[in-house]
Amino acid sequence: MADDAIDTWAVPAPPPFDAAASLVALRRQLRELKPLAESGAGARFEVRGQSVIELAAADGRIDARLARRPARATEWSDHPITNAAALRRFVDDVRQRLPRWERDE
Repeated sequence: MADDAIDTWAVPAPPPFDAAASLVALRRQLRELKPLAESGAGARFEVRGQSVIELAAADGRIDARLARRPARATEWSDHPITNAAALRRFVDDVRQRLPRWERDE
């Protein structure tokens, strides 16, 4: 009887990560951050003409590259996004870097 009670409280698995839909949502969230401007085909975002974010969907994940600081020769940090929590962390990281990028210019 005790084993049956444990099975009824099993936590369901989270839904699989939909990279294509999440990429659309991520682009929408980034467009709302005012200093960022989407450029080209929408896979790149800029601050004052300097590329700071590059996005690509591949194999059930989003490959995101985030600039350490805006510059002509940019140093990139890679952020593979494979679930909703990683997506939220990436957007939070961008929000934290935006004021720093504005000060540096």
